[in-house]
Amino acid sequence: MTFEELNLIEPIMQALKTEGYTSPTPIQAQSIPLILEKRDLLGCAQTGTGKTAAFAIPILQLLHKEKLVDPGNKSIKALILTPTRELAIQIEESFKAYGRGLGMKQLVIFGGVSQHAQTQGLQRGVDILVATPGRLIDLINQRFVNIQHLKIFVLDEADRMLDMGFIHDVKKVIAKIPQKRQTLFFSATMPSEIQKLANTILSNPAKVEVTPVSSTADTIEQAVYFVDKDNKRHLLKHLLEDPKIKSVLVFTRTKHGADRVVKDLDKSGVKAQAIHGNKSQNARQSAINNFKNGTTRVLVATDIAARGIDVDNLSHVINYELPNISETYVHRIGRTGRAGASGIALSFCDAEEKEFLRDIHKLIGKAVPVIDEHPFPLQNHFVETKKAAPTRTPRRRPEGAGNNQGNRAPQGNRTTKPNNNLRRKASN
Repeated sequence: MTFEELNLIEPIMQALKTEGYTSPTPIQAQSIPLILEKRDLLGCAQTGTGKTAAFAIPILQLLHKEKLVDPGNKSIKALILTPTRELAIQIEESFKAYGRGLGMKQLVIFGGVSQHAQTQGLQRGVDILVATPGRLIDLINQRFVNIQHLKIFVLDEADRMLDMGFIHDVKKVIAKIPQKRQTLFFSATMPSEIQKLANTILSNPAKVEVTPVSSTADTIEQAVYFVDKDNKRHLLKHLLEDPKIKSVLVFTRTKHGADRVVKDLDKSGVKAQAIHGNKSQNARQSAINNFKNGTTRVLVATDIAARGIDVDNLSHVINYELPNISETYVHRIGRTGRAGASGIALSFCDAEEKEFLRDIHKLIGKAVPVIDEHPFPLQNHFVETKKAAPTRTPRRRPEGAGNNQGNRAPQGNRTTKPNNNLRRKASN
């Protein structure tokens, strides 16, 4: 199936082409037609299955049609409630990307930061609001948010809301929205309390269930470096001293982080460019073209911006920052090792990211082998990963070095070069 078969309007089709989308994922193919029919939807799907586009694309189309009928309506028409700041930001960026030609106003609000910019945005008028529960209720109580005229409500990652203790806040929000609305409910699992909640807020829902990509290709050699956060830039420069790494796609979690990596590399004489949501489409496309033709050696990308990147024979992917959503790791490293070719995926893990690494191990069903011999080891912090057989035959260690791949702390500031097996494979 192609997106053309889903009866999408031309501005959205053009945006999808610009993003590099060609074929819908299973959840998109199943969900988009149902949502366009204004059906309530119960979706069993995790992040990493293309879920955000599955609801964002049809919401944009429905609201665009309504805006043509009532262009003066400035009320909030769609509310997407999601558990974490990171996911809220990603969802809002997706709405911006898919709806760039529709003139919709979207805004993301979350706690932990000053509310000033958020309240200013609300006062200017918002069509689509993406929010975390606590900040949303706070701003509703302050009368900055009015959701009484809501047309579409999306509850995303409901089971995670339960795990994080947000379920009572969710119920408070539901009590404030109109009973007559379209509701889209997504959860990776269906514990009894979540099923009970779904039954109370959905009306004759259609059900869509898909499984996430949870395995990595055997052609991709994976490895992780434990490194202090402040030393990641030094480790990246160290790895790029190897001329055999001709091009590498580097992932960061944030737009600011991507720009910072590019700035550091430029100072070292490494040609790098960033792509993220704050870059114009022309700038993003120019950066991708430069990367593909070899003008730029390093392309630094956030996850949203990297969708649609397809570079032939890309040998290396580096996770400069581990993703907070484990399925994203599978999608990131899947940029290399395509069509049977071999690839290398390296990850940098600081002390605060070890929880993310454990989630990745759980998802892919194995531990990523550790490279502990490098100049910038994580200091005063024991490695808590389970020992696992590497995906390739490990290189021989120096006499007396022992095995540091298990629960043993790194030994000193070594000055050895990066894994030679990995370096040799880059030239194959």
